Amino acid sequence: MDAKQILLGALLVSGAATGQAQAQMQQVTRADYVRAAGMLGDRTGPLVDHLVSAPAWLDDGSVVYRESNAGKAQTLRFDPATGKLVPAFKAQALADAMNLAAGGKGRPAQADKLPPLSFRRNADGSLRVTSVMGGEAYRCDVAGCSPLVVAKSGDEPGTASPDGKRAAFIRAGNLWLRELSSGKETQLTFDAQPDYGYATSNAGWQHSDDAVLVWSPDGNKIATFQQDQRKTSSMTLVGTNVGAPKVEQWKYPFVGDKDVTMIERVIIDVSGAAPKVIRLQMPADQHRSTCADDVVCDGGWDDVQWAKDGKTLAFISTDRGHKSATLRVADAASGKVRDVYTETVATQYQSAPALGNVAWRYLPESNEFLWFSQKSNWGHLYLHDLSTGKEKRQLTSGDWNATKIGYLDQASRTLWFSGVGREPGDPYFVHYYKVGLDAGTVQLLTPEDANHSITPSEDGKYFVDVYSKIDTAPIAVVRDGNGKQVKELAHADLTRLKAAGWVAPESFTVKARDGKTDIYGQLFKPSHFDAKKKYPIITYIYPGPQVGSIRSRSFVPAHGDHQALAELGFIVIAVDGMGTPLRSKAFQDAYYGNMIDNTLPDQVAALKQLGERYPWVDTSRAGIWGHSGGGNATATAMFTYPDVYKVGIAESGNHDNLSYEDDWGERYHGLLEDKGDGKTNYSGQDNASIAKNLKGKLFLLHGLMDDNVPPQTTLLVVDALIKANKDFDLLLLPKARHGYGADSYYVMRRRWDYFVKNLLGAEPPKEFELKPQY
Repeated sequence: MDAKQILLGALLVSGAATGQAQAQMQQVTRADYVRAAGMLGDRTGPLVDHLVSAPAWLDDGSVVYRESNAGKAQTLRFDPATGKLVPAFKAQALADAMNLAAGGKGRPAQADKLPPLSFRRNADGSLRVTSVMGGEAYRCDVAGCSPLVVAKSGDEPGTASPDGKRAAFIRAGNLWLRELSSGKETQLTFDAQPDYGYATSNAGWQHSDDAVLVWSPDGNKIATFQQDQRKTSSMTLVGTNVGAPKVEQWKYPFVGDKDVTMIERVIIDVSGAAPKVIRLQMPADQHRSTCADDVVCDGGWDDVQWAKDGKTLAFISTDRGHKSATLRVADAASGKVRDVYTETVATQYQSAPALGNVAWRYLPESNEFLWFSQKSNWGHLYLHDLSTGKEKRQLTSGDWNATKIGYLDQASRTLWFSGVGREPGDPYFVHYYKVGLDAGTVQLLTPEDANHSITPSEDGKYFVDVYSKIDTAPIAVVRDGNGKQVKELAHADLTRLKAAGWVAPESFTVKARDGKTDIYGQLFKPSHFDAKKKYPIITYIYPGPQVGSIRSRSFVPAHGDHQALAELGFIVIAVDGMGTPLRSKAFQDAYYGNMIDNTLPDQVAALKQLGERYPWVDTSRAGIWGHSGGGNATATAMFTYPDVYKVGIAESGNHDNLSYEDDWGERYHGLLEDKGDGKTNYSGQDNASIAKNLKGKLFLLHGLMDDNVPPQTTLLVVDALIKANKDFDLLLLPKARHGYGADSYYVMRRRWDYFVKNLLGAEPPKEFELKPQY
């Protein structure tokens, strides 16, 4: 008997009392659903008092942040140099200005419930306040707030220059420049062709009208590219409407395609009377990055960095399979390119241990560059010589990861950065550190045993630190560059939240598939938990490799609908298995080249251990659900472990990566390889090939306008289930995209119903109306 059979047998034995447990039929009423809905974030969020969010530093050294209290919010401004704390602006004046600009359209702005905002300081010292959702900008000072009038000459979204006076945008494939005060437009490029345009962000799942570019610090030059998609495959979606269906089509490269999207790098000099386009003297680059499955990361086009004087440009070229990353430097005047340094890995290179940011920096002023590498099996920072590429000093070391650069002061030769796993306790907790570039050891700046969210000031002198655990109230403080606390901004109060019935989730640790490695999870119980009862257990899964199943390790009022689902009579868990980030490189690469693994051996091992540890966990009634990669993993679980998972809900899964965009599979599974006999390294990696193993209840969902994971990936599984004569449930959302949007609450209610009926054995209240609460 192999290890898998032993594990499955243990799970079955642990559920020997299945018949008795299921005989204890529970009643799930409308009141239970109302209580469950009360645990969603839009209900619980307003119950947390003195919660600090969205801190943003201004260039004068002050910080602006939002603090909520009694369901209302105010925006404050703190100057650590003077200790002065004042309202950032007159909230009623801003609300009035917003309502006047809206002209009676939409939901009226309220002074104590303003929408998300971003801030910057104008040259005259006033505050520029921009609506994150709508993009409208306002000028606020002691006298009040008024709309910032921008001359309208087109609707194309623009990328603002460093001084905020101009914006570059795309029109008909060419790049243009708009003066924001006058609306005057200047065309910068003239040779765009269909599917061969400038700065375009429309390859694969990403297809927006935003311009992908980086301005030089002085605003005289723009780094961007001409994107060649002329031979790239296309994605087609067919709308649902009365009459002739509307078709959406755009370029979408697939795994193994001979021709995929390429970028030809250019610099555009806008300092003179006429723009000048300088093409970099190098072959076309792959449409890849070190930090995402698109050229753009969470913070922008971070793999491109200018020198302060704008004379040179550094960037990283990544090969199609992400196995090598080459730092290059271009002369902005001539376009000549010099290769500086290349790192090649066996699996896939990334420039931070979790995708979304880069931990390399171009430092031409000192003839150096900062490089991130996992060559020691852990993610660390290295200082290199820019001329030779040779390593000068390893700045961090040990069995932990440096994760994000906060601030680099070249004058004092000091680096501030975030890291995980260095301190005792939860290895995922983020802490903040500093280290000298030339000498010295790493110094801890955030000693509290908690997860720290760090926002450094623009000059690195101070940082906002909001720290908490999933079961403790957040504390927000301002610290100086040595970690000394300057001021406590707020200590969140959970009194009203707890009075409403909220209970904190619990952290747990179990062993991974190998019986040795610790893996970490979170567990949610009903607020009316009774240790004498046995509860079905539901696993929420996202298998990685770029993120895991855990939504947050800080306090949040709701982790999706985990607690809401628990309220209906379940234990809900989320576990980050082997193959997810923020541990060692080997940990993340655990199933590289075998993506159908989906962390499932670890998920099953966790179930077994929790069943042995807690008598109130009924592993014989185990369910699983997930979205996107989690939808893929859910179907795999139902087909690979049919005697473990009895009910699964697979939402919008990428069930076959040959039918998904190229960068995802080619990064984490490898380039398509012919293995002979009609097989490739992707053979047997799809859920359709194992759908015949289904035993339990499976609910498949997909939005028909999903422009990330195309709906045919689910329909391929549907076809296989039909051919295997298997019963299953299917919900296709005619107008939904990947995130479901307006249909998301309906889908959530259907998810609750499916588990209540098929895992709990109860009848859910018919057509309970679940909708957002504003």
